[in-house]
Amino acid sequence: MTEATSSLMILVAGPYRSGTNDDPGLIEANLRAMHAAALRLFRAVHLPVTGEDLALPLVEIAGSRQIGDAAWDEIMHPIGGLLAERCDATLRIGGPSKGADQMVELARQHGKLVFDRIDDVPGVR
Repeated sequence: MTEATSSLMILVAGPYRSGTNDDPGLIEANLRAMHAAALRLFRAVHLPVTGEDLALPLVEIAGSRQIGDAAWDEIMHPIGGLLAERCDATLRIGGPSKGADQMVELARQHGKLVFDRIDDVPGVR
């Protein structure tokens, strides 16, 4: 990062359940991909966040017993939406995902930066 480039709080939006048929191993791979992107952002002096990392503990405490139940639906996407509104930018990674696409749309509606490639984020090498 240069002195002229400031640190951004960036929401990493990618598939979590999409394309997994709720297979735990595939879901874990999707989460790992978001975390890998978050690490690159962090190393470029940005503050990366994922909705999953904030929502999953709340989903558990709210009594969710399985992906997609009432407690899950109450918390997962609303957390992502709140982050998209408040973060400086959103980075869209991975394949098809209705939820990630919604986060990107919310970010745009709120005038936030949207990056479709991690290499386009200032400071990322």
